[in-house]
Amino acid sequence: LPFISRQLIQRLVTSNPSPAYVGRVSAVFANNGAGVRGDLQAVLRAILLDTEARSATTAALPTFGKLREPVMRFLAWARAYRANSPSDAWAVGDLSDPASRLGQSPMHSGSVFNFFRPGYVPPGTALAEQGLVGPEFQIANESSVAGYVNYMQRVVAGSGAGDLTPDYSSLLPLAADAAALMAEINRVMAGGQLSAQTLSLIQGAVATLPASTQATALKRIQAALVLVLAAPEFIVQK
Repeated sequence: LPFISRQLIQRLVTSNPSPAYVGRVSAVFANNGAGVRGDLQAVLRAILLDTEARSATTAALPTFGKLREPVMRFLAWARAYRANSPSDAWAVGDLSDPASRLGQSPMHSGSVFNFFRPGYVPPGTALAEQGLVGPEFQIANESSVAGYVNYMQRVVAGSGAGDLTPDYSSLLPLAADAAALMAEINRVMAGGQLSAQTLSLIQGAVATLPASTQATALKRIQAALVLVLAAPEFIVQK
């Protein structure tokens, strides 16, 4: 039970859960409180509502959190801005190419055991020095980091993923005010976790772009989204 409980926590909350956190989830897996073993609804509730998952103090620790998988970053944007396929074809295609797409594509893992190992330690990193794991880093490299940003730049602008079309109607009224626009994108995409420094840098860049027409306002929105999608505080889920 600790084995599967730890992996569920890794996928949903943090790569390096404490033994106590794993133990609490394992206990619920064994008994949901009503004598039922393997109640996944109760297990998921235990994972997401645990004090370690919800503590702001714990979230601030550099050892807490997880690298978002590229597909999950893509889906976060798609869900937030109601991406739709007008033709209903959803012809997103294979996203596996790390140089020009996400370096990860649903149903295309190289192994039945997922895209990465739960115990993967990125070599030569601070994580390795501290004896910590970073599973998702197994599919992160120089090509995939640049490829992800380049691909999302195209997708956010409405190309590169078939006829996938986002809806930015919630952002258009804010586009003329760079601070208001960034506050909204920070809230929706990053859960308000962009640091003051990152927010200031992105806002400063966004403010230099015109927004006097709907076309230029859309360009400003797209630039803001791409910069947030590339920000460390978004890419690392806390």
